[in-house]
Amino acid sequence: MELSQLRTLIHVAELGSLSKAADRLHIAQPALSRQIRLLEEELGVRLFERHGRGMILTDQGQDVLRHASRVMTELEEIRAAVADGDAPLRGHIAIGMPPTVSDILAEPLVAAFRENHPDATLRIVSAYSGYLLDWLHRGQIDVAILYDPKSARTLRIQPLLEETLFLIGPPGSGLSQNVPVSFSELENQPMLLPSIGHGLRAILEKSAVECGIDIQVRVEADSYSTLKTLVRSGHGATVLPLAPIHRDLAEGELCAAPIIDPVPMRRLVLSYPTDRPTPRLARFAGQTIASKVTAMVEEGVWAGRILESETQPPAKNSRSKRL
Repeated sequence: MELSQLRTLIHVAELGSLSKAADRLHIAQPALSRQIRLLEEELGVRLFERHGRGMILTDQGQDVLRHASRVMTELEEIRAAVADGDAPLRGHIAIGMPPTVSDILAEPLVAAFRENHPDATLRIVSAYSGYLLDWLHRGQIDVAILYDPKSARTLRIQPLLEETLFLIGPPGSGLSQNVPVSFSELENQPMLLPSIGHGLRAILEKSAVECGIDIQVRVEADSYSTLKTLVRSGHGATVLPLAPIHRDLAEGELCAAPIIDPVPMRRLVLSYPTDRPTPRLARFAGQTIASKVTAMVEEGVWAGRILESETQPPAKNSRSKRL
């Protein structure tokens, strides 16, 4: 088993295609195909299912990928340990974010990596917290921004923000950030919300029970961009944080009002797995995210309250005890 085979496995698994991996690695496709075949022969298992649209990992392939990712992470840590402490880092990092967060943090995060670690490759995965939590445990991503993870005992948690949610309506709906709306008034609004089971929907349903009202959900849509489009087109109102729609509000494409009695809020945290060392690139990503969130709150772009850390950020090259 060679490191080049593990590296090929990781890239093919991520891209789902030998040709795309060949383009990224600047290696001929037949050579990559041979590496995968030799690795499968050595392990005695099929790592990928081949089909017309590309390659998908088998269950055994998922297990091998998890270990391969850890091996490559440890290798980069060895290189970093003997390098100049201020030298740019190399390697690959996968970061998970909910859609409303990736819309505002992806660009400044990429800019920070290009400035400080230009040789590192960055993968940003945008998905809802349930998926991100599963991929974090599987080792498919290295660090994630999550909303109120339920299995916190298996994670190192660094609190970021208690985020305030607002009622969002189309232009001309009369909503104003200077005029609060009572939560009970949502009963009379045609609402566009994520489906049952989504974290934001759960927060709103809980508040509705407290108020003794039923929310009239006209359309369910789990896509953040779809919700924005439907609201902008006048099909109803939704509830979102202000930060990802900051530009839409400034350009008059949407309008917003604070909600009171009660104020719907959700907790945003950085999450690292406890069952493997945290790569230096993941620690840099976490530090960058925390500083950007703090700056946006101070600038008034992100409505919410910065949370104090309950635990220390992940230590260098250490396997922390489970919380």
